[in-house]
Amino acid sequence: MKKAVCIISGGMDSALGAKIAQKEGYNIIALHFNYGQLTEKRELESFRKISKKLKVIESYEIDLEFFKQIGASALIDSSLEVPIGGVEEGVPITYVPFRNGIFLSIATALAEKHGAEALFIGVVEEDSSGYPDCRNSYIKSMEESINLGTRDETKLEIKMPLVDMKKSEIVQKSIELGVPLEDTWSCYKNEDKACGVCDSCRLRLNGFEKAGVVDPINYID
Repeated sequence: MKKAVCIISGGMDSALGAKIAQKEGYNIIALHFNYGQLTEKRELESFRKISKKLKVIESYEIDLEFFKQIGASALIDSSLEVPIGGVEEGVPITYVPFRNGIFLSIATALAEKHGAEALFIGVVEEDSSGYPDCRNSYIKSMEESINLGTRDETKLEIKMPLVDMKKSEIVQKSIELGVPLEDTWSCYKNEDKACGVCDSCRLRLNGFEKAGVVDPINYID
């Protein structure tokens, strides 16, 4: 049966992307990265729950400690504050420099190892935080580079099933496909109860509100 490497952060978007891969008939190789993010433990917990329910054939948890040395993002640099005032102009301070490029490179290595045909990544372009490495054009160019830099017999497709969706559509599709939204985590700041005010929480809550659905995770009152 065909195989796909699915990058699963523990968030709602990547969980839906992996579920779509499963629905398309792929055996899933689940891939998660610990890179020093503020909510690393909670994201890892979510990844494990999601992977178990997807019945993945392989699971990888890869530590990327060098991201802390690079810093330059409020997600990994404790000297920078995670913004809580709404969407920022330009590229937000929560952007981690070239994170998805590094993630996709490692996912490609695993895909070659396992003979996978596809990589699934839950990037969202229109209704996201404005990260440059979530753009459709960037991911497609990365796909071309990956296939130039791997064995001739390796033919990888990077699938972005959510790239043109809004958060409300992601919520609706997740419910339709039975994604365990109660196991997902989106907050940038907290690991016990979601803050509700960081950019990621705002986007998530707005998506649930527009979908007319109550978010099943706990938020600070």
